[in-house]
Amino acid sequence: ADIEAFKTEEKNIAQRRKVKENLGSQYPKERFEERIEKLVRNVSISLVAKDEEGTIVGVLFGLTDFAYWLYVTDLGVDRRYEGQGIGRKLMKTAHEIAGGEKDIAVYLIANDQAVPFYEKIGGNGGICGI
Repeated sequence: ADIEAFKTEEKNIAQRRKVKENLGSQYPKERFEERIEKLVRNVSISLVAKDEEGTIVGVLFGLTDFAYWLYVTDLGVDRRYEGQGIGRKLMKTAHEIAGGEKDIAVYLIANDQAVPFYEKIGGNGGICGI
């Protein structure tokens, strides 16, 4: 999958709806379009992974100060594409954009089922399972 930052022309309701359709139900349905628009517009890092046909198969949203830390607010990969390294690629790309492994600590909150994934890619004390 190719990883790229959300482009301005992609920040439309159709793309946000595709994120919801492709990545499950982690987002509340109430006022989804309005809320996801705010999320995409205001996060520091907004990445998408697309398959060969251009279908969104993964997303990552994060907040960063570009000096010390990156807080990953959302990471999702379409279940049909799990195990193909997309989540790892999204995390690596976000870390590089924020300033790189040497300077940037990554923080996130993960549900219990996701903790093994983050541990496998090098997560430690910055992970808090919920």
